[in-house]
Amino acid sequence: MADVELDEIEAAARQALLVAGARDGVAGEVAKAVRVAESKGNKICGLYYLDSYCKQLKSGRIDRDAVPTVHVDRPGAVRVDAKLGFAQTAFAAGLNAALESARANGICGFSIEHSHTCTSLGYFTEQLANAGMLAIGATNATPRVAPPGGSKPLLGTNPIAMAVPDGHGGVAFQFDFSTSAVALGKITMAAAAGESIPLGWAVDVHGEPTTDPHAALEGSLVSAGGYKGYGIGLMVEILASALTGSNRSVDTPPLKAPEGPPHDLGQFYIVIDPTAYADQAFYDHLSALAQSIAEQPGTRLPGQITATQTSVEVEDDVWESVNALANA
Repeated sequence: MADVELDEIEAAARQALLVAGARDGVAGEVAKAVRVAESKGNKICGLYYLDSYCKQLKSGRIDRDAVPTVHVDRPGAVRVDAKLGFAQTAFAAGLNAALESARANGICGFSIEHSHTCTSLGYFTEQLANAGMLAIGATNATPRVAPPGGSKPLLGTNPIAMAVPDGHGGVAFQFDFSTSAVALGKITMAAAAGESIPLGWAVDVHGEPTTDPHAALEGSLVSAGGYKGYGIGLMVEILASALTGSNRSVDTPPLKAPEGPPHDLGQFYIVIDPTAYADQAFYDHLSALAQSIAEQPGTRLPGQITATQTSVEVEDDVWESVNALANA
């Protein structure tokens, strides 16, 4: 394992993306997201994805020349067409318009349409919370989750994220989780490492529970919480695809394949200005909630960061691959 400064991670990721053909502003936005993922220990959405980004830029699966367009056709509705480019760039293009809309109307629907996978949904809801907004986000992905009782994948892992502002330019708490029992990346990483997976994560092609990650990848993941998670996954599907005009999970091609049709995915955010509804009472209520949780030893609000770090450990082979991409 190599101990690598986050500044170095961001710089290397940016350079690798530039070498692969990304424009400077695009490379900077995506590299920043990679850095944040690594800083939070979210390996799946960090450097693990960089090789895929670069290969797909070179093959044209990601449109390197895409310039997102922002549309505000109605008050409270901000739409960004990513033009089959990166979600990070499209979100950045529409962020200010979404914040202005939420402040003016109290609430805003903010859609990202026809984008590459956004990888870490919480990366985006956190930005909205840092700007003082309560944010809920949803996105979908390739079909990996069968309906309860079934064995044929229908939904993606379909994550949902929420971030709550603290009233001081930060985040009081946040969460970001897939509506499947586990994120797909954990199974692919287990398969690559030759490790087994716990029962309850997936079923094989016959619908039988399995601990074999390869059988899981050929079969289906299961919803978190059975029917309850399945219902939330369906809700996410409607928000992410039907509201954005982007691909349904069942129409989405494999995300990490170097070549093939674009992802054409959507993300949908509900952006709420809490002061429009409860003013200071919102933060008083939030403080009381946090206090009631803190009174129980060993508990905390989800997503609270307890330490700031400037470097992280990166697997040697991953860091070698990143440097090879940056110096190609």
